[in-house]
Amino acid sequence: MDYYGSQMSRLIEQLSSLPGIGGKSAQRLAFHIIHMPKERVQQLAETILEARNNVRYCSQCCTLTDQETCPICSDPSRDKKTIMVVETTRDLAAYEKTGKYEGVYHVLHGAISPMLGIGPSDIKLKELMQRLQGDVEEVIIATNSSLEGETTAMYISKLIKPTGIKVSRIASGVPVGGDLEYIDEVTLLRALEGRIEL
Repeated sequence: MDYYGSQMSRLIEQLSSLPGIGGKSAQRLAFHIIHMPKERVQQLAETILEARNNVRYCSQCCTLTDQETCPICSDPSRDKKTIMVVETTRDLAAYEKTGKYEGVYHVLHGAISPMLGIGPSDIKLKELMQRLQGDVEEVIIATNSSLEGETTAMYISKLIKPTGIKVSRIASGVPVGGDLEYIDEVTLLRALEGRIEL
């Protein structure tokens, strides 16, 4: 049943089509937007349109940027000989928040998943292999520890090993504050294998 009239209902419907936004959240956002000053709504709409029109893939690492190359690839202080391969731009942002990684990235925009019909040609693997023609010493594979992430990591490793470039995989294991009794066996094994000397 239509409680608000067609325009309000359309706004709620459009907002609820966004990932992670359910019906109630969409309704809350719609009411918030309606009560915002018109200039702020105009600014929001223009910002969305500008981002959609101007954001593209970085010509080097394939992250999202509004420049030819992203700020990380453009930074002369970054170690261009070390490339961390991640699945999404959000993963890149998570590593950047640590402030400890000084190399560059390569964003795949997905992971290999035969079940979903996603093969190697559907993600940014060709672009990664082209980058490896340059002066690269190490590729760190930081895909998720899901089945798709592990499949992708193995595939990339098999592609790169013959080139002589060092390939490493991020360690995964017990989360900080996690109780060992509740952790699955695969995670415990990865934690054991990825141990470091104290």
